[in-house]
Amino acid sequence: MSTPPAPAVIQRAVVKQVLSGDTVVLRGQSKGGPPPERTVCLSNITAPKLARRANPNVESSVETKDEPWAWEAREFLRKKLVGKEVVFTVEYKVPGTGREYGVIYLGKDTTGENITESLISEGLVDVRKTGLKADDPAQQRLAQLEDAARAAGKGKHAEEEASKHVRNIKWTIENPRHFVDSHHNKPLDAVIEHVRDGCTVRAFILPTFEYVTVMLAGIKCPMNKQDTDGKQVPEPFMEEAKFFTESRLLQKDAGNITEFLLKEGFARCVDWSMGVVTQGADKLRAAEKVAKDKRLRIWKDYKPSEASLNIKDKSFSGKVVEVVNGDALVVKLEDSFKKVFLASIRPPRLPDAPEGSVKEAANKRTRPLYDIPYMFEAREFLRKKLIGKKVSVEVDYIQPANQGFPEKTCCTITIGGINVAEALVSKGLATVIRYRQDDDQRSSHYDELLAAESRAQKKGVGLHSKKEAPIHRVADVSGDVAKAKQFLPFLQRAGKSEAIVEFIASGSRLRLYLPKETCLITLLISGIDCAKAARTLPNGQTVPADPYGEEAVLFTKEMCLQREVEVEVEGIDKGGNFIGWLFVDGVNLSVALVEAGLAKVHFTAEKSSFYKTLLEKEAKAKEEKLKIWANFVEEKEVKVEEEPVERKINYNKVIVTEVTDSLTFFAQNVDNGSVLEKLMDDLRQEMESNPPLPGAFTARKGETCAARFSQDNQWYRAKVEKVEGGTASVLFIDYGNREKTSVSGLAALPGSFRTLPPQATEYALACVAVPNDEEAKQDAVDALYNDILNKTMLLNVEYRGGSGSPDFVSLKHAETEEDVVTGLVTEGYLTVEPRKEKRLAKLVSDYQKAQEEAKRLRKNLWRYGDFREDDAREFGYTR
Repeated sequence: MSTPPAPAVIQRAVVKQVLSGDTVVLRGQSKGGPPPERTVCLSNITAPKLARRANPNVESSVETKDEPWAWEAREFLRKKLVGKEVVFTVEYKVPGTGREYGVIYLGKDTTGENITESLISEGLVDVRKTGLKADDPAQQRLAQLEDAARAAGKGKHAEEEASKHVRNIKWTIENPRHFVDSHHNKPLDAVIEHVRDGCTVRAFILPTFEYVTVMLAGIKCPMNKQDTDGKQVPEPFMEEAKFFTESRLLQKDAGNITEFLLKEGFARCVDWSMGVVTQGADKLRAAEKVAKDKRLRIWKDYKPSEASLNIKDKSFSGKVVEVVNGDALVVKLEDSFKKVFLASIRPPRLPDAPEGSVKEAANKRTRPLYDIPYMFEAREFLRKKLIGKKVSVEVDYIQPANQGFPEKTCCTITIGGINVAEALVSKGLATVIRYRQDDDQRSSHYDELLAAESRAQKKGVGLHSKKEAPIHRVADVSGDVAKAKQFLPFLQRAGKSEAIVEFIASGSRLRLYLPKETCLITLLISGIDCAKAARTLPNGQTVPADPYGEEAVLFTKEMCLQREVEVEVEGIDKGGNFIGWLFVDGVNLSVALVEAGLAKVHFTAEKSSFYKTLLEKEAKAKEEKLKIWANFVEEKEVKVEEEPVERKINYNKVIVTEVTDSLTFFAQNVDNGSVLEKLMDDLRQEMESNPPLPGAFTARKGETCAARFSQDNQWYRAKVEKVEGGTASVLFIDYGNREKTSVSGLAALPGSFRTLPPQATEYALACVAVPNDEEAKQDAVDALYNDILNKTMLLNVEYRGGSGSPDFVSLKHAETEEDVVTGLVTEGYLTVEPRKEKRLAKLVSDYQKAQEEAKRLRKNLWRYGDFREDDAREFGYTR
């Protein structure tokens, strides 16, 4: 029996949670700490029961299903009440359980919507008529509302099958990994059912009703922890963080409040899960910093790291002249060299050696570059990408000198918008340093590094591979007369051998690594007498540098260090050092040193084919009184008449924006960059201010319009090339890339954006032929793509392509002035087209020399010999 009804007292509250179609949890007001809560049932009605999962801790507990319309009733109340202010009256209280029954009104007084009546009117609950008083008009009205809902066929009174209104709940995810992978980076609708702590919730995924536990990525809030007695004790601010999340998410459509938890000092960023945050990691770090600076909540005792960096030049740019192992670079500035380290990464290290091999290792000469697994691969990756290239450097922190190690300037280094450290880590050629949680001295792109490492681990590449690490067995021939004599005949017969310059001892003395022969040699440059740098003799005596000796070292370093070169060995000296010629990008180092006034022609050059050239360069250096010839008195003038050049040369600086499958490419004029950027900004602002009506634009072939690019969802100028049904093929006229898009996604281009001509022009490479074989053609396209895309180039039009065809051009790298076609032909990707124009004779001749070199080395197209021979047709080859 229930107690007699007491006079109703009107009370105000906010709805925290809806438990079922007739039961809610109300939250009162509080002056401090979490507010008081109470559960109230709606009187005089019965709602269908919701499903319940089996309790694993109770032996007889079994899973139950929804009663029909139970979820709809719960959702009706949730959407109407959760987070809203209500007033309620308690009509009676059940003895023993203490459960309260009453009426809830939406709003600030009893004139608001009666929630009980609304539920009945929608046909979502049953009226308990046995408890209704005949003399109470309000209670009799409930029965009338139910009759009206039944007559109208509303809710559970409808004639449709009741089974359609029972959820199929998946309380347990059988394959969590598959579930995560199939929904990775896809937004899912959900309703938060329970908040465990500030960063952990349970939710129903809609409309599939999977019941999942979700942790907010990238952060950690205070939680319960065990004390010494094994009891669960909340950490400071645990309850406040839980209430913060609960008040914003519980039974509301799920949203991401991670940033707000951080900003209010209820959470901290954690590195282990920050790596899976695909977007906005920088915002999370910034939000945490706001709380740190304000000393909010968990940061009330926070003390920032002592600033060990007093950075004068926070950012600068320079040319990379050396890669030091796998995590450091030497960058040439305007008038100096600076060694910088990649921030927050660790290069490959030697694995822990077994105890028995410690003594053996101590007696062995270690060569980290070749002996440490993946160190050589890391160095090569950086060398091939960066040597001789201009990079941007952003100083993140300065690591003070420690344990005998000097101070280190740690930076984020980018080239062409690519983070070098991130690229290195993604290849598995470096690992990310883990820091103490309060250590702020780290890379400004630390989260991107963690994400890159996660990808590398998932792919199992480099250091994360389960395969055996590559081994580099390198023979060191330097200074070993016996070994040098063994290698000499082989190197002489080989003609020109490929090599990498590892060390510069002086302007004419270099240490080389020969990959094919897997050996290290010391090479003395032939044909010259070069100014020597300061050096220490074996007896310890120091010999001062010759005049301009240090400049000669710097000259050779900048030209050769860690570059891929060709070496032609002629002999050896009595110390086991090889003597020969060295070529960098086709330039003879001996000639270059003489031309720069840093070396004299030696009489031993008389028998070489370079003797005449060396004499000419020396004479010119004497005439200009360069370096060692500064005080030289010239006996007579030597006039060198240059042959007239008929070929018109007018190189324009462009940036390549697209490479096509036909081996053509699109390029923009660099000088127009600022104009195009302003046009793009204005276009996007216009489209945002006056959004186009979908489907209003009629796409026709050849028409210029505005189109969104799928990769960044931004507006660009485009030309319609083809229309098929609801799909249009468009060319983005300012960049040269093509894409298929929905016709309804196109928009008319405002007239003010039509005046600027298309900024991307299509070109083809001059004096070369494109392979007919599709595989060989794709190899050529890939090589061209990797060589020029998004890079600044020098372009010269050599001859016109005719109506509707692109012009044919020669192309050079802006920084190194290396000819692109020469590189592609040398690597055997393209063949030379024998043009007959006299003005192109020199250009064609240079390309044919490169082609002969590719044939000699059997590269790519030439790997099976000369495929153009007469008998090639017998083997199924046709041109």
